[in-house]
Order: sequence, then C-alpha cells, then structure tokens
Amino acid sequence: MNTQKYVVVDIETTGHSPAKGDRIIQLAMVTIENGAITDTYTKFIHPGRTIPLFIQDLTNITDEDVKDAKAFEFYAETVFEKMQDAIFVAHNTNFDLPFLQAELKRSGLPKWHGITMDTVELVRLMYPTAFSYKLQDITSELGIPLESAHRADDDAMATALLFLRAKNDLESLPYDTLAFLHKRSFQLKSDLSRLFFELTQKKRNAQGDEFDRFQGVPLKPRKSFSADPEQQSSLPRDWREGLETVFPNFEKRPSQYGMMASIEDALMHKKELVIEASTGMGKTIAYLLPAVNYALDTGRQVMISTYTTHLQDQLVLKEGRMVEQFIGAPVRISLIKGLSHYIDLGRFVELLHGDDESYDETFTIMQVLVWLTATETGDLNELNSSSGGQFVLDKIRRSHIRKLSKQEKKADFYEFALNQAKHAHVIVTNHAFLLNQHLSKKSILASVDAYIWDEAHQVVQAAVSQHEKTFVYTQWKYIFGQLGSFDDQQLFRALYDAANRTGFSTVPELLKLESLFLKFTTLFDEVSNLLADEFAAKFASSRHKKNASLLSELYLEDSRFLELLRYLNEWIDLSQLILQKAERLTEKTIQDQLTIADWRYWTEEMMVKAVEFSEIFVFPLTDEVSWIEGDMRSLPTSLSLYKRPFAVASLVDKVVANARQDKAVIWLSGTMTVPANERFIVNQIGIPQHVPILKFEPPKDFYQGAHVYIVEDMPDIQQVSQHEYIESVADAVIQTVIVTEGRCFVLFTSQDMLRKTVDLIQDTGLLDDYMLFAQGISSGSRMKLLKSFQRFQKSVLFGTNSFWEGVDVPGDALRAVVVVRLPFTSPDEPIFKARSEVITREGVNPFLQYALPEAVLRLRQGFGRLIRSKNDKGLFIVLDRRIETKSYGREFISALPKVKVSKVSLEKMVTDIEAWYNKQ
Repeated sequence: MNTQKYVVVDIETTGHSPAKGDRIIQLAMVTIENGAITDTYTKFIHPGRTIPLFIQDLTNITDEDVKDAKAFEFYAETVFEKMQDAIFVAHNTNFDLPFLQAELKRSGLPKWHGITMDTVELVRLMYPTAFSYKLQDITSELGIPLESAHRADDDAMATALLFLRAKNDLESLPYDTLAFLHKRSFQLKSDLSRLFFELTQKKRNAQGDEFDRFQGVPLKPRKSFSADPEQQSSLPRDWREGLETVFPNFEKRPSQYGMMASIEDALMHKKELVIEASTGMGKTIAYLLPAVNYALDTGRQVMISTYTTHLQDQLVLKEGRMVEQFIGAPVRISLIKGLSHYIDLGRFVELLHGDDESYDETFTIMQVLVWLTATETGDLNELNSSSGGQFVLDKIRRSHIRKLSKQEKKADFYEFALNQAKHAHVIVTNHAFLLNQHLSKKSILASVDAYIWDEAHQVVQAAVSQHEKTFVYTQWKYIFGQLGSFDDQQLFRALYDAANRTGFSTVPELLKLESLFLKFTTLFDEVSNLLADEFAAKFASSRHKKNASLLSELYLEDSRFLELLRYLNEWIDLSQLILQKAERLTEKTIQDQLTIADWRYWTEEMMVKAVEFSEIFVFPLTDEVSWIEGDMRSLPTSLSLYKRPFAVASLVDKVVANARQDKAVIWLSGTMTVPANERFIVNQIGIPQHVPILKFEPPKDFYQGAHVYIVEDMPDIQQVSQHEYIESVADAVIQTVIVTEGRCFVLFTSQDMLRKTVDLIQDTGLLDDYMLFAQGISSGSRMKLLKSFQRFQKSVLFGTNSFWEGVDVPGDALRAVVVVRLPFTSPDEPIFKARSEVITREGVNPFLQYALPEAVLRLRQGFGRLIRSKNDKGLFIVLDRRIETKSYGREFISALPKVKVSKVSLEKMVTDIEAWYNKQ
C-alpha cells in the first residue's frame, strides 16, 4: 500500500454541467508516489466555445489564453494513461470526475474505473473546526501555498499538498481514534476507508499515544492553572508607558488613555460606569489592561462578558497574549460559556457504540472523534458541521437534566472550565451565561470583584433570547415520530422489547405510557387544527402569505391547553419512573443501553417542551408577549409560536443588583447612545439614572475617508407602490455597484424586499459580471457569506438585520454601504407592538420614545461597518428620502460622525463617485 499512486486532478471549465455542453478549459494533474510528488502535467484546452465573462473573472483565463490550445481529444490518451492504476484525488470529485468522464467518452475512450478520494470530505473530517472548506480558504488556514486560486495548475498543486498534509495529520491520530474512524469510514462517499485501513494497520503495534482517555476515547490533555499562591505574584505594569513596544502599529490616542484612566478609577473605587467608545480608539485593550492590572494588584477576579463568540476568543487568544507580553508575567485568562456549549462525553460514548445512522450523522460522529483529540475547550460550537449533523451535536450537548457520574465529572469540559475560572485572574464569558439566574448559587462568582460588560447594547437582546420560549409545530411532530407507538416500529417498540428482555418495566406500565402518548398526540392535533382555523380566519383577507398575530388577538380555549399539559406531564412522570428502573440495571446489552439513552434524550426534550408549552399557553406573564406566525399555504404545518419578554430591566437587575452594592460594574459599547435620547439603551438595561455616560471618540481624522450621500430623486417610499420603489432601488444599486466596481453592502430591513430587489437585478443582467451574495437566498451562514464576499474583487452582499452590526470588513474590501430604507422596525412586529402599547399607556409617544431612537442606533451601527481604521475610505449611501423630507431625519444625520454629507441626485452621485475614485 505504501507504493500506491495518487493522481490529484483539478480542472477549470466554462460552467458547471458537462450535460449542458460545458467544457474543460484547463487541466492539471499532480502524481504522488511513496508520499512525494513525482510528476506534474498541465494544459490549456480549447473548449470549442466562448468562455463566459464570469468564468474569465473567476479564473483569469480568457479566450485569448486558449485560442492556440488544442481540443481535449488531443490529450485524451495521455490523461487516460496517467489515471490508470492510480487513486483519483480531487477537491470535490463529483465535479472534476464527471467532466473528465464526459471528455474521455467524447474522445472515444472507455469510462475510467477506479478508487476516488475527495479532499473536501477528507479535510472536513481532519479539520472539523475550519471556517470554510473551499480550497482557497482551507489552504490559507493551514499555511499551504496557493498563488492563483481557480487556476488548475495552482489548484492541483495546492490540493496535492493538502492531501499529503491531511494524510500525515491523520497518521498522527491515536490508534483508538483511527480504529473508531475506520469502523465508520465505509459509509463515506469517497474511498477514504483505504487510508484508514492502511494507517490503522501501521499503528496497531505503535506505543505511547500521550492522550487522556475517557472510556476508550482519546482526549487532548488539558493544562490546568496552578493554584499555587507563589504563581500568582505577578506585578502590574503602568499602562501609560511602553505600549508601543508590544502592540503592533500602536499610536498614542488621548481617548484610549482617558478610557483606561476612567476604568482604573471605577475598578479601584467600586463604581458603576457607562462608556461609549467609538470604533478606532482601541476599546478592547483600553479595558483589558486596567482589568488585568487590577486583578494582579488586588488578587481579586474581574469578569468580562461579551456578546459575540469572535470577541471572546479574541480576548483569550490575541489581546490576552499581548497583555501578558506587556506585563512580562503569566496572566491567567479563562473562558467559560453556558452549559449547552459543552459536549456530554458519556452521551457521546453511547452514540459511538451504536450504528444505523444517516451519512450526516456518521460523518459528524467521525468529526467529533477527531476534534476530541485537539480541543481544549470541549465547546461544540467550534465544530463546522453540516445542518444534518446538528441533530447529533444537539444530542451530545450537556444539559442540567442529566447528572454526571464521578468518572464523567473528572473528564467533563464544563467542570474543567469551572475549575479554571476559580484560579483565573480574568474570566471571559458571554452575556447569556452571566444572565443565567442559576449562577447566583455558583461559587464561580465568589471571588469576582468587578464586572465589565462589553458590547453592552446587546445585553437587551441576550436577556430576551435567554428567556425566549418557542412552540414549533414541526418540531413537536418530529419528536412524536421519533418516539412512536408500539405499532410504529420506532423507539417505543425498541423500549418495549428491551423491557421484555431485561425486566426493568412491566407491561401495564408500558401500555399506560403508550396510552398517555396517544391521548396527548390526538389532542395535540385537535388543538393545532383549532389554532390553524383561528389564524386562517384572522388573515383570510390578507394579501400576504406569511403573517403574524399576537396570541391575545386569537380566541383560544384555555381548558384544552390545560388538558394537553396534564397528559404531557403524566407521560413525563411515568417515563422518568421507567427510566430510573432501566438505569439501575447492571447488565444491559449495548443495544439496550442505546435504546435507554435515546429514550432518556427524548424524555428530556419533552420536559423542555412542556416548560415552553406551559409558559406560552398556560401561564403567560404580564411583561412578556406571545405571538403566532404561519404561512397561509401550509397550515397547521407552518405554525410557530413565540414568547419573549418585552422589558428586560428586571431580568438584568436580578443578576447585577448584588454586584452594585460593593463591586465595580462597567458597561461598554461602540453605540450606547443616540443624540435625542442618550439613555435609550441604559434605561432598557435598567442602569440607574445617576450612573454617568462617558464618551471617548477616535482621533479627529479617523473618518476623513468617509462620505455620506443622500439620494434626493428616489421616489417617496410612502407615495409609490412597493414594486415601483424596488425598481428605483435596483437601478440605484446597479449604478452604484458599477461605479464602485463592486465591494458593496446593500442593507435592507425586509427579507421580502431584499429578495425582490435581487431577483430584479438578476433579471436585468446588468450585474452578470459581479458575484451577488444575498442573505436568505445564497446558501451558508452570515460569516460564510461574508467570506465569499471578500474572496471576489467584483462582489456585492445583500443583507438584512444581522448585517447592520458586528461585521468587520477592513480596508478596500468594502467600498460602499447602501441603505435601502431607514431601519425602522415594522409596527406589526409583535415585541414592538407590545412595547408601544405599554409606552402609550404611560402617556408617551412610542415613535419618539422607542421607534426613532432604535432606528437611529441601527443606522449608526450600519455606518460602523464602513470605516474600521483611519486609512479606510468608503461611501455611505442612503436611498430613503425620509432622512431629508421628515422632521426626524436630522436625528439620523446628527447621530453619524462628523463627515461630509451630500444631498444629490442619483446621476450626480454617480458622477461624483467616479471622480472621487479617479483621485485615489
């Protein structure tokens, strides 16, 4: 096997489908033998047709490049010969191999038959935390050279190096991991089982895998903080001197030093303080240095809470190490998140010994096995898993319901994180973790002497999310389908058979359990249909297919919900009783163990659902809003119900009240105020009126590269039809994109308007030379869309709410932000409606008190996407004329930094932008 030959192939083509006439324009083959590259072969190929412009943009291969090249038939025999007796390797074999097979057939040669290995599948397995598995991204992350992406010669060489790297890394895995992987590898889509077999045989007699183990699963050893007092005697260092020696491109900024001094004073004198620190003034270092100094000086801990995972990791891995270098001594910074972030190792071992999984489930289990040999945190959110694999991850998340054994606690990542936090100088966490009321009983907070809430404006959203309850019809029906009854041959039948074999439950108990289940599911269907009928009646005359209504606006009979809850609780109680008996058995087959574990998981899911159900339908609170959403085309299947608090001050106060008595509490954000209502955010959080708000601005020339344009000749959004407005938006976007050569964000407040605008732009064909990425239309997460946007020179990203903030695109990668509509929340949005009703009852105008400041704040955040450093240049273009024609428009303008604002026609703006770029 060591003499096995691999041929790594990459092709560039005129399109995606050989069946539709697309042809190869470049071919490259790299041969690997005995673990080394022995041959390369690359040719341009004449496709017999014109190369589309978007392919020329993607590959930089033009008609001129291939005009003297020969057709594939000329090279066919050489290509076929190179593929003989070799394993075919490609980065997505399902693309490259069908094209080659089609070309071989066209050339009169037989179909190639052999073993294939897909490096996409291989690297997804070997590097399960990688952000992206596109060749350009994964090679960049691993430090593998790739000079010109989407050129077959460079791509093939990079793929060959990637294959060798992944193969070597695979070989470094512990024997137990390789054996587990080999067992499941026969379900993979390419022939990677050959690799696993070879390496497992090679490692069988190897000694000295230096890994901790949990029930046969290797775990990376984790280094604990020392609790030795002598290890804690680091000396703080004056942050006023020497920062330039540690921090790259450091420049002394008075605002940063002022912020440091304010935080130092608040820490020393146990003050509560609100700070608004604009982009570009070094906010993170400005609070981390004083925090570390305070912790080292006093021996007391500082807890830093953030909203985004990115900032948490950055604090520990990047800024934390810089601060440690500046201090010149070890600084212990620990990271802890909510319980559900962490893997339940016991539950994973149970899954590992099962089988009969789908491809996605099998692959995710294999990813977790590899990840466990590398992770130091056990945070499942590190994994880049497919949507189909999320079900596996959800099954192996830690929960409050399942209690761990002593052996499990010793290996558990969450318990390890708690222990690390006890001995840390600084604890980094997220808002959701800190807002968890159960923490008041945790010893983790015993030594915390100060709290710093970064991204503090997001505390409102975090508190809402923490207390959100949902009722999704399809989720309930999915659970019912998993459990089944005796006749369904599902989990209940497996439980019944296991009970018969082992005797942990009686037939009458099981029959009662089934009877309760059938009563509950029958009544569930009746109530769902009643809800659907009420919903359909309310929106019978609506022209929209998707609608939402406050639950209080529908007529619902409480007695039916109480009856449903009674059946559900009786089923849960009996199921738990049966589980307790089953888990006391000392002798069970592996299959019985898996059945019991699965039943426990779904019982826990039903317990969670019972709480959600009761809080939405049976016991709603006065400061919460419940609403229902549905699609008129598919009732009751599309029904979803939600319950959220619309006021969070009391929820935050439960966490912060005790700290306010004798600890420092510091709230930080880049957007904490709006001009006409400075305390808009702090009042929502419940920060007392006497707490001051300090503002720290970036250097005066920070925004010198920004220019705001207000397009005056757009139609009045309230005077024309939506279609007419969308036509004008599409025209404005097209002209802006062409003059800026792409690199634009186009921000919407409505997914519907976004979709219709993108459809219209695509129909015109005027932006066919650009890559268009649209949230909710293009596949992938927000961050994947952002990465794709940055990859192409000529690209446009269309986004809704989540792109208004928290997205960093530095430098020339973002040239313009186009605001389609001022970011007001729809008055029909349920939480907005509930808050507005409360504000109105208090005799206050809800538009001025709530709607306007919220929209102004969001516009500020949208502007913040544009300028991330003083060298950035960019355009902020507002298409909504209300910013000029309405009296409240000046609130939006005054909330932006002091930059040049031009009110011009679309034609004049395009001319100005063209002239502006010509000066660059």
